[in-house]
Amino acid sequence: MRSVSRAVSASAVALALAATLAPVAAHAATTAPATTAPAPAASVSGAPSRVLSVPGLVNARDLGGYTTYDGKTTKWGTVYRTETLSKLTPDGVNAVGALGLGKVVDLRTTPEISADGTDRLPPGVTAVARPVDDTSLFAFIGGVVRSKDPVYQQAQLGNGAAEARMTALYRGFVTNPGNRAQLGAAIKDVANSTKPIAFHCSAGKDRTGVLADTILRAVGVPAPTSEQDYLLSNSLRAATDKALRDQVRAAGYMQDPDLLIPLQEVRSDYLAAFRNQAVADYGSFGEFLTRGLGLSVSDLLKLRSRTVS
Repeated sequence: MRSVSRAVSASAVALALAATLAPVAAHAATTAPATTAPAPAASVSGAPSRVLSVPGLVNARDLGGYTTYDGKTTKWGTVYRTETLSKLTPDGVNAVGALGLGKVVDLRTTPEISADGTDRLPPGVTAVARPVDDTSLFAFIGGVVRSKDPVYQQAQLGNGAAEARMTALYRGFVTNPGNRAQLGAAIKDVANSTKPIAFHCSAGKDRTGVLADTILRAVGVPAPTSEQDYLLSNSLRAATDKALRDQVRAAGYMQDPDLLIPLQEVRSDYLAAFRNQAVADYGSFGEFLTRGLGLSVSDLLKLRSRTVS
C-alpha cells in the first residue's frame, strides 16, 4: 500500500472528481510554491493587471482593457470572470472583498454546488444562481475516472471521444432553452449592475468562457480578441491541471491521465462550436442575442454603457 505521503487520499480525489476535477486544481494553487503561479497577461504600461492575485484562485481575471471596433475600451474593475469561489482561503475572501463586488453570478448546477460547496463570499456580496447545464459532465468524468479501468477510460475519452463530448457541450449552450435563458439572465445581471460584478462556473473556462465571449462581442470587442481572452484559461490553468493529472495517476485511478486533457483545456474548436451553433440557429450573432438570449435593445445599450468607456 502506498504511504500517505505518496498517494492522494481517496476522499480528496473523490471530492475532486465530484466537481469536474476543478477543486483540486484550485487547492493546488493555494499550496504550490509562488514560482508556479502564472505570469500576468501582458498589458499596457500603467494599466491594471488582467490576472487577479487571489489566494485560492488561478483563473480569475478582469475583462477590462479590450479595445472595441469603434476605438472605445472595456472598463477595468467592472466585470470579472473566475472559477468557483468555494475554495477561497480567508485571505482570498479578503482579496475578493477588495474588488468591491455587488454580486457574484454562479453558473454551476445544483449537483455541482452540493458536491463542491457554496461560494465563500465577503459580507455584503449577493450570490445569484444562474445554473447552466453541463450535460452531467462532472458526473460522467467522475464515473470514468473512478472506474480505474484503462480500457473503459480509453473507450470513453480516447480517439476523439472527449473532444466530441466537449463540442456537444458547447453546442448545448445554444440549443438548450434553459441554458439560453440563464445566460441571457446573467448578461442582464451585468447590464443592470451598479457595482462591480463577477461570474463563474467550476473551472472558470467553459460556461464562464462562453458568457465572457458573448458579453465582449456584444459590446463591440472583435471576435479574435475575445477568443484570446477565452484561450487565456489554458495558460493560467496549465500547472494546476497537470498537478491534478499527476495526482490521479499517483492515486491509481488512471494509467493515462492525459486522456483528461481535452476536458481540462479550452480550445478554439469548442468556442467555434458555440459560435457556429448560434449563427446556425438564429442567422446571426445579433439575432442570437435578441431572439436566442432574450436581450432587448435596452438591455444591450445598458450593457454597453456599463462595460465600455
